[in-house]
Amino acid sequence: MPRYLSGVSAIVFDVDGTLIDSNPAHAEAWALALSEYGSPHEPDHIRPLIGMGSDKLLPMVARLEVESPQGKAILARKKTLFYERLPRLQPTRGARALLTFLREQGKTLVVATSADEEEMHAILEQAGVADLIPRRTSSDDADRSKPDPDIVRAALALASTPPAAAVMIGDTPYDIEAARRAGVDCIALRCGGWWPDLDLGGAIAIADDPQGLLEIWGGAVRT
Repeated sequence: MPRYLSGVSAIVFDVDGTLIDSNPAHAEAWALALSEYGSPHEPDHIRPLIGMGSDKLLPMVARLEVESPQGKAILARKKTLFYERLPRLQPTRGARALLTFLREQGKTLVVATSADEEEMHAILEQAGVADLIPRRTSSDDADRSKPDPDIVRAALALASTPPAAAVMIGDTPYDIEAARRAGVDCIALRCGGWWPDLDLGGAIAIADDPQGLLEIWGGAVRT
């Protein structure tokens, strides 16, 4: 890894696919909501777009703006369908352990997610890590979702940290691109599924999941 924890003061975390195994549930919810409103899609058609916000996804798959009446109706239905699935979702391996370790190392932790604030809080609670990340930015804090850099910049501002002193952890090419455009290095996790390492190649390092990253960082700290 080209840069080590001693040079990093803030860690910016994506949530879906990074701290909780929720990407398939999002794809299912989107596909069902779109189909109910006359835009039939299979979850596999939506899955590569998970990680973008609704402001990007809806125009791409249904040619609808998120603020249009039909766009708002689809988004509301998608949220309902996702919440029905949320109680069955599990945290990614080592999510809480990694966050606990980083807090013990004195790092500032902040969330940067394309979800809105209400959904973000519910997801963090389900992941069992809400108490470990008090600093959070959501789609409510950004004009444009990933891969635009707005949410990453908002997270840096909340953490009072310059880009060179931060690293982002995410699971999609959209996280990597948003971080790059904000001037922040990104570490990619495979646990979000779908994306081969080639598509995550813009990251400075790739680990299987939070536990894998903890083993890298924790072992390095002990030595």
